[in-house]
Amino acid sequence: MEAIIFIGIQGSGKSSFYRKHFFNTHIRINLDMLKTRHREKIFLQACLEAKQHFVVDNTNPTVEARKRYINPAKEKKFQIIGYYFPPDLEGCKKRNLQRSKKK
Repeated sequence: MEAIIFIGIQGSGKSSFYRKHFFNTHIRINLDMLKTRHREKIFLQACLEAKQHFVVDNTNPTVEARKRYINPAKEKKFQIIGYYFPPDLEGCKKRNLQRSKKK
């Protein structure tokens, strides 16, 4: 069982990487889609209980931010894998302009 944690600024290619490499095998946990930490926690708990591979597709900039996923996943004996997406500032700016506007 894998718990994959993405780390990178907005527009760094995390979601595209998920679609290319994990779409068919891992549940995507993404705060932009779920809107609240409560919903995010429900999805996380469901993956942990079902022993379902998952990817946390958020910026996760700090150790503290990542602990909310890593600690419960470790308790359930998941393998923890981190992917760091180095910032390409100009590329990120362009991709952010293409993101859909929040309503």
